Amino acid sequence: MQLDEIDRKIIQATQAGLPLVAEPYQAIAQQLGLTAELVMQRLVLMQADGVIRRIGAVPNHYKLGYRYNGMTVWDVADTHIDRLGAQVAGLNFVSHCYQRPRHLPDWPYNLFAMIHSKTEQEAERQIAVIAAMLGENARQHEVLYSSKILKKTGLRIAG
Repeated sequence: MQLDEIDRKIIQATQAGLPLVAEPYQAIAQQLGLTAELVMQRLVLMQADGVIRRIGAVPNHYKLGYRYNGMTVWDVADTHIDRLGAQVAGLNFVSHCYQRPRHLPDWPYNLFAMIHSKTEQEAERQIAVIAAMLGENARQHEVLYSSKILKKTGLRIAG
């Protein structure tokens, strides 16, 4: 997709995040001299064309009291990864779940699932639920706990 000047301006106005106001699209529209309807329409089209992957909130889990944020990594039998990955992704405590290639012999893990817990005990319970769900199809796993929030950014276009 070829971006026109309006699309570029919308991306520049939203790339650091939407304004924290009751009507963020209206605020962006006013800033750019457009209508809120046009801003929303363009964002939908850019998302449909793959220019924008998604629009969503990025919470600071630590400020919300979640101290145990762990990326669980699993060595799952390839023949079952699609089915089991979908089941793990459906758990209400898994924020994102995806398949990645193994890097043998040092990294045998191919299923990644992020969990968020307020206590260590709750994190251990969540990991046990995933382990039980995967059963014998998961040969081994690790949990990589984060120690801080990393700056998450998306598409950037210079002004």
